[in-house]
Amino acid sequence: MTPAELLHTLEQAAMPLYHASANIDDSPKLVLAYSGGVDSEVLAYGLSCLAQRYPQIACLLIHVHHGLSTNADTWVQHCINRAKHYQLPLQVERVNVDKGPRQSLEAQAREARYQAFDRYLNPGDILLTAHHQDDQLETLLLALKRGQGPKGLAAMGTVQTYKHAWLVRPLLDISRDQIEQFAAQNSLLHIEDESNQDDSFDRNFLRLEIIPRLKQRWPSIATTAARSAALCGEQQQIIDDEVSLRLPHWLVLPSSENALITESCGFSLTGFAQLTPAWQALLFRGYLSHCELNLPSQVQLQQMLSQLLAAKDDANVLIQWGDYQVRRFANVAYALNASELDPLDATQLTANFLSLINGDVTDVICHIGQHQYRLSQQGAAHHPLLALPPANTTVTLRYGAAGSIKCYPQFASSQRQKPRELKKLWQECHIPPWRRQQIPLIFYNDILVAAIGLWIDKRYLAPAGQQGIRVIKAMTRDNG
Repeated sequence: MTPAELLHTLEQAAMPLYHASANIDDSPKLVLAYSGGVDSEVLAYGLSCLAQRYPQIACLLIHVHHGLSTNADTWVQHCINRAKHYQLPLQVERVNVDKGPRQSLEAQAREARYQAFDRYLNPGDILLTAHHQDDQLETLLLALKRGQGPKGLAAMGTVQTYKHAWLVRPLLDISRDQIEQFAAQNSLLHIEDESNQDDSFDRNFLRLEIIPRLKQRWPSIATTAARSAALCGEQQQIIDDEVSLRLPHWLVLPSSENALITESCGFSLTGFAQLTPAWQALLFRGYLSHCELNLPSQVQLQQMLSQLLAAKDDANVLIQWGDYQVRRFANVAYALNASELDPLDATQLTANFLSLINGDVTDVICHIGQHQYRLSQQGAAHHPLLALPPANTTVTLRYGAAGSIKCYPQFASSQRQKPRELKKLWQECHIPPWRRQQIPLIFYNDILVAAIGLWIDKRYLAPAGQQGIRVIKAMTRDNG
């Protein structure tokens, strides 16, 4: 490979995307993940050539200091020196890598690295990484080790969308030997990360112990493995396209903007059991991807499907993986972020509500899901108001209450002559069990008089012309 061939390779990979993005954004830039190792050093050399040919294109090198090596500061200085040599701007990002239980140090470092890159990527920007053909072989072998399907065996693509930007690997068809020869021929200085010799890491084990033996027996194995990965990628694209066509039939979108709490998207289970197991797995995995969640393992996915389809209608299905949960309500499955379901403390809300009753504040804002409700004290209007509490009444707001507590909502039909249990009212209002603990309930002494955003007990409506508590929907959180 010559410098001209390297520049041509980089142009072919990046320039079509640059021109396409330039139609949307006036100034997309090329961002190189720059470690200072031989692979990224060669790509930095190529980027400097491209910057000289196209001076109107903004380029940036980003070096991530993980703090995992005693040589990390030396590597930073190397990258600073080389960036000056290439006449390219450099940004050094320092990150902390915390390895938790059952977590891979490699995976955690990679996650921290890409989070650092994200801070510099605008829509339409192009992130360049120096992955090469031997990296592709390692990725394919790791996918086999993990028992992955076509998507995993497709390994890495030369070009793919990355959030609001692009991820490009220009060197993916170039071998490690070619890269090292290029660096030597062009006297490129680079660092050597001592951790690359630690074969306790899976990639290093493959790189040091396995791939050299494979190449000794089959010299072209990296090339042929890349061809297999590309074929798997083509097959996966066909699968993805078909899933995209079929998935909308199974999605359950919020039906009303007036609903108190609506999950962003659900998955209908009606008729789902009649599909083949393969299509069940493909469609539900497609749903989880649609929700932008980290995908579960094959075993976890099968457990989800088994529980969702085998459980009785009134069963409280809950499957958790990582930070996510899958639950079921009214024959619809919902994928949720577990952090959104944490228990809530009503202490401050109660204090604010008492200030409203006492006239110390004019209104109180209450958040429920993605909605905001405003509670204010005013004269009776065309919609129902909650009567102010009698003197010496203990007023509390609570998140959640026993399902046996009864209330008599103002929306109850005239045929209903008595209060109804709270658990029945939740069902009547189509509130799923996991959201019932997030709706503030107003109590006068021990009597439930209102559920904010849902109802007021008929017996505690403010008489016409008298002051009362008005509850109105203010805005969604997204609208700020």
